[in-house]
Amino acid sequence: MRVAAIGLGSNVGDRLGALRRALSLLKRKGVEILRKSDVFETPPVGLTEQPRFLNACVLVKTSMDPQLLLAQLKEMEVAIGRQDRGPWGPREIDLDILYIDDLAIRDGELEIPHPRMHERAFVLLPLSQIAPNWRHPILGKTVEELLTEVSLSGIIYITTL
Repeated sequence: MRVAAIGLGSNVGDRLGALRRALSLLKRKGVEILRKSDVFETPPVGLTEQPRFLNACVLVKTSMDPQLLLAQLKEMEVAIGRQDRGPWGPREIDLDILYIDDLAIRDGELEIPHPRMHERAFVLLPLSQIAPNWRHPILGKTVEELLTEVSLSGIIYITTL
């Protein structure tokens, strides 16, 4: 069994409903939810002329290998109604593997830990609620340490997941 952190985001349609539906689909795929962060509303990154996101993170236990977990997350995005609007564009749902145990993988579409997670407050703030002491295997810093290096400007607490 592996422990993984998954980032959830949505800025189109029923944002909170999409995050909660993703949790339901994870459970149906046999993934055990260990911890859930709160939900935060965050400004978009990259393409800034779009609606604000709702973001959260979950810590899960799974027997899936990293490639299968990624494939399952992509299938779930389609099931929730994600439409391809290009990189950085609006999304009904976005599900990202942030890390799996202390693995460091670069294999085509799969990069673990997530290559930009350490730069993103919308990832680090909810992740700090569920895995504050996880240490980035490449950077050598904990989530709590990485969180002190980003701005939390514009982030608003919304609700529990």
